[in-house]
Amino acid sequence: MIIKSLELMDYRNYESLNINFGSGTNILYGDNAQGKTNILEAIFLASITKSHRGTKDKDIIRFGCEEGHIRTLLFKDNVDTKIDIHLRSSKTKVIAIDGKRIKKATELLGILNVVFFSPEDLNIIKNGPGERRRFIDMELCQLDDFYLYNLNNYNKIVNQRNTLLKDLYFNPSLKETIEIWNSQLVSFGSKVIERRKTFVDQLNEVIGPMHEKLSGGRESLRIIYTPNVSIEDFEEKLSRSTEQDIKSKMTNVGPHRDDFVFMTEDIDIRRFGSQGQQRTAALSLKLSEIKIVKKIINDTPVLLLDDVLSELDSGRQNFLLDSIGDVQTIITCTGVEDFVNSRLKIDKLFEISNGKIVKEQ
Repeated sequence: MIIKSLELMDYRNYESLNINFGSGTNILYGDNAQGKTNILEAIFLASITKSHRGTKDKDIIRFGCEEGHIRTLLFKDNVDTKIDIHLRSSKTKVIAIDGKRIKKATELLGILNVVFFSPEDLNIIKNGPGERRRFIDMELCQLDDFYLYNLNNYNKIVNQRNTLLKDLYFNPSLKETIEIWNSQLVSFGSKVIERRKTFVDQLNEVIGPMHEKLSGGRESLRIIYTPNVSIEDFEEKLSRSTEQDIKSKMTNVGPHRDDFVFMTEDIDIRRFGSQGQQRTAALSLKLSEIKIVKKIINDTPVLLLDDVLSELDSGRQNFLLDSIGDVQTIITCTGVEDFVNSRLKIDKLFEISNGKIVKEQ
């Protein structure tokens, strides 16, 4: 799987951009705030339908414009696939695959698989549980339509139940409808829990050996899934939590409160590990993500590295670059000298300045 080209119109700071990528390593370089990350964001959006920054569509469109476009040409399974995304400031985005408009944005997921690695990802381990859930969810939503369906429905029901909990203050008679929401919450939430458990098992098969190699044989690593509630007692705990939920006006039980613990030997890295250990664990996680995606889709994902190499020491840089292998990679950086002088084979170099490609080689 490779991205052949990307075309942007009225996207972020790009009035117009047409870029043709090489099948190997591509470098986007230039000063900060010139638009390098915006290119990676557009590719990510063509894969996930959403910005990795969580930005709303209307804020992605170039300032002063009502519409923006992302056109991606993808080579997959020996055929070209075109993904067109039409962003509209006051309406829902329109997505077309090979010229045919899709009814739901979720139909796009799984066509273009990407692994996005940014400096913020180095904080997955030490930040709050929301970061770790987001990582798991983003990956599973690319790989498993069934998981996406269950997660979307679960999140909708949590929001609807929370609205009900707030409305009870004004209309206490609505309390008798809570059981209906509870039943649906358990139904969809149990499937989310089950799939997360399976995915963590898959991750552990890869991340242990990966981390041991990355740490020079000094450490092993495993991920422990710590669900907020088990499938077996989900319904009972949700029912018992009703009064607390009414007081707090939110749902306190369910997989939206899950966490994932990273352990090296018997040490919880988030709580007791050094910053170096946390970064090494995060790097192991992202590299494991590439391997798992390869195995599940029987193809290579596109790797997006957003200025992440500047955050790693030389040892971790070398390990990451050695692990890229046959994956098409698009890297952003401020300077290109370190790459030119290293053993990294570069297919294409693009200098980005003020929303334009000013040099290509």
